[in-house]
Amino acid sequence: MSSSPSLVWFRRDLRTSDHPAILAASERSPRALALFVLDDRLLKPSGQPRIDFLHRCLHALNDELGGRLMVVHGDPVEVVPRIAREIGAESVHISADYAPYGRRRDEAVEEALGDIELVRSGSPYAVAPGRVHKQDGTPFRVFTPFRKAWLEHGWRRPADTDASTLDWMKPEHSVEVPAVDEKLPDALQLWEKFRDERLEDYDTTRDRPDMDATSRMSAFLRWGVLHPRTLLQDCDGTYRSELAWREFYADVLWHKPETARENYDRKFDRMVHDDDQELFEAWKQGRTGFGIVDAGMRQLLQEGFMHNRVRMIVASFLVKDLHLPWWWGARHFMEHLVDGDIASNQHNWQWVAGSGTDASPFFRVFNPMTQAKKFDPDGLYVTKYAPDSKDIPPIVDHAVERQVALDRYQAIKA
Repeated sequence: MSSSPSLVWFRRDLRTSDHPAILAASERSPRALALFVLDDRLLKPSGQPRIDFLHRCLHALNDELGGRLMVVHGDPVEVVPRIAREIGAESVHISADYAPYGRRRDEAVEEALGDIELVRSGSPYAVAPGRVHKQDGTPFRVFTPFRKAWLEHGWRRPADTDASTLDWMKPEHSVEVPAVDEKLPDALQLWEKFRDERLEDYDTTRDRPDMDATSRMSAFLRWGVLHPRTLLQDCDGTYRSELAWREFYADVLWHKPETARENYDRKFDRMVHDDDQELFEAWKQGRTGFGIVDAGMRQLLQEGFMHNRVRMIVASFLVKDLHLPWWWGARHFMEHLVDGDIASNQHNWQWVAGSGTDASPFFRVFNPMTQAKKFDPDGLYVTKYAPDSKDIPPIVDHAVERQVALDRYQAIKA
């Protein structure tokens, strides 16, 4: 046990319970400084709802730590080593980051730390990317066998930590995190309420945006307010599979980081896209004249959230009715979604666009009218978010554009 304090650098793990990095730090020293770095590389592409949610998470974490969270603004490659040296730390403790930018950042920080050890413990996932693979050692390209191997692999027990695990140092200076109107709700209480009241019917109700049938846990998972282990111990079946999808896409991105920006299936590089900024703007603002599309896009702008079924509908509309590139839509989602996760977002878009691993066939073109009738039969969702959509002339003819999309797909199959 060292007499020197440790530095615990929080990122996508904004909690003190079940926190392997805190546990690892406590095994080195009883004292630690808690740090969060406001990184412009991550903040600048983010819309205000996303930033507001982060601020709520930071206020909540600071409260857990008794007001002892140090928040600084700057480049982590410069900031983290400087602060570690200022406090005389012998080790810096983090949860491993598997996203492309996070991996590059952490490698650069590790080099800049010199003889100060960077200790990676745990991750935002139940099973870290790269841990499960096919029998020949290659990564999975299809979800179902991945899920089977993932379940067989299993996950560690929760780490026994809380705010009292370490004696947190009082920072000498810290930037003020902007005040927020509402405190972060208790994520565990919200999960337990969903588990007790709605989880049993999740399989049959999860596709209904007109019903309060989903858990709304995605943002808490994104920022690490809860770890997926907490949810996995309480669920099975369809909900567990949804968590497995999150881990599958993280695994895909780990093995192929270029797929955050490029088609996984490279034949889609030959797909002809349009470049109509007016249509793109109508889609972004929810003024397409297709009720469920408009409702989804306006929910995104208002709440920083969109129901998962509707995410698929609006994505299909952008790619196959408007013939615009999937990455335009993915970038818009990442700007506004509070739960925006680079692996899940980009690969779900590629799933709809047909260009991803285990993708939906390109010829599966969502019809926004029939989708609305099936999943919003009484129009409650559309009435809530886009009551005027019936007065907006449709910007395209779905039947015509569906055929255009199929013709373009046929041209790249050869």
